[in-house]
Amino acid sequence: MPALTTLNLQSNNIGDDGVQVLAEALKTNSTLTTLNLGDNKIKDNGGQALADALNTNSTLTILILWRNNIWNEGLLALSEALKVNPILTYFDLSENEIGCRGAYTLSEALKANSTLITLDLHTNDIGDNGAQALAEALETNSTLTTLGLRTNPIEDHGAQALAEALKANSTLITLDLENNLIEDHGALALAKALETNSTLTTLHLNENKIGYKGLLAFMEAFKTNWNLATLYLSDNSIKNTIALALHEARKTNSALTFLDLQNASIKDDEIQALSEALSSNSTLINLILGFNSIGKDGAPVLSEALKTNSTLITLDLQNNSIGDHEAEALAKALEMNLTLTTLDLRGNSIGFNNSIADDGAQALAEALKTNSFLTTLDLWGNSIGDRGAQDLSEGLKINSTLTTLYLQRNLIGPNGGQALSEALKSNSALTTLHFWDNSIGDDGAQALAGALKTNSTLAILNVAGNKIGDNGAWALSEALWTNSTLITLYLQNNPIGDNGVQALHEVSQATRCILEY
Repeated sequence: MPALTTLNLQSNNIGDDGVQVLAEALKTNSTLTTLNLGDNKIKDNGGQALADALNTNSTLTILILWRNNIWNEGLLALSEALKVNPILTYFDLSENEIGCRGAYTLSEALKANSTLITLDLHTNDIGDNGAQALAEALETNSTLTTLGLRTNPIEDHGAQALAEALKANSTLITLDLENNLIEDHGALALAKALETNSTLTTLHLNENKIGYKGLLAFMEAFKTNWNLATLYLSDNSIKNTIALALHEARKTNSALTFLDLQNASIKDDEIQALSEALSSNSTLINLILGFNSIGKDGAPVLSEALKTNSTLITLDLQNNSIGDHEAEALAKALEMNLTLTTLDLRGNSIGFNNSIADDGAQALAEALKTNSFLTTLDLWGNSIGDRGAQDLSEGLKINSTLTTLYLQRNLIGPNGGQALSEALKSNSALTTLHFWDNSIGDDGAQALAGALKTNSTLAILNVAGNKIGDNGAWALSEALWTNSTLITLYLQNNPIGDNGVQALHEVSQATRCILEY
């Protein structure tokens, strides 16, 4: 029997008594490298027992203790163990309410520890004082690369202390400060630190209270910082100023590759500056603009930038105000763009006059006929209907690169289902089709079954919630006897009776396809 290297006991209510037994075994065990004890009502006695084990254990590298109650003597014991333990590299103590006192205790351990690479302390009520203590440790620690401080009430003073630490620290790569209380003063300090820091590549600042001054400070930092590649700024207080800042940033030599500006109140009148920045930017790969107010004036301008941009791979425009006219503009861009692989247009004004309906879907379908780079297209919740599905099917018959298509909640009926089925008979690229919450019924399901008998690429098909009954289920089950590529078929929330269930059960037992019904 192979030696046990990973033990996951998460959410088992084992408590202190159970942990003490495990800890005794750890003292002599020489194979276990990963132990997950998250969500187990472990308190200080259990923490002390684990600390004793860490003093002698020579193999455990990953210890996960999230959502327990270790915060006093237990935390002190674990911190002392970290000072001498020569092997642990990953320690998750999130959701233990350790407070600022616990953060101070851990900071003392970090000053001595020379192996820990990742420390996750999210949701621990650390606050400014705790952040200041950890910052002091970062100034001397030379191994930690990832520090998770998400959802702690850290304000500007804590952020400023962390910023000072970043000026001296030369190992930290990822700093997660999501969902704290950081405002412009804290952001200014962090941005200033980036001007000299040469190692940090990912900074999470989403869900704080950063405003325009903070954003501009980051743009200024990008003039000299060539290392920060990923910056999360969604859900802040920037409001109507982001595009202007990005416009200024286009003059810099930023290495930024991932920018998250979701839910940042970006409107059409800001898109011009943003588009100009994209036109000349040579590093940005992923741009998240979901949950903004980009619509009839902004989307066409953004589309023009896409025609010349040569780096962007992922563009997220979900839940904006994009309708037919805007979809047509984006489709024109897809005919010229040579890099974009993922376009997210889900949830754009469902049921309104400017929802992506016939003309928008037709334009996107035409783009698919010539575009040879796009691999993922998400149109979830856009009411394209049967005609839109028919248009897309014509594009799929010719397209040879799209692998994933999301069409759930699009008011597609049997005719649309039949059209897409025809496309699947000749398409040789699509591997994933999400189609749930439409109304293709038995007729659509039977058409899909016919396509599955000849299709040799589709691996995942989701037709849950599509009013499919016994006839449709039986047809799909018959197709699976000959299909050799479909791995997962989702059929939940359909009115399938006993006969359909029996047919599906039999084929699921005899083939490798996983059926969810």
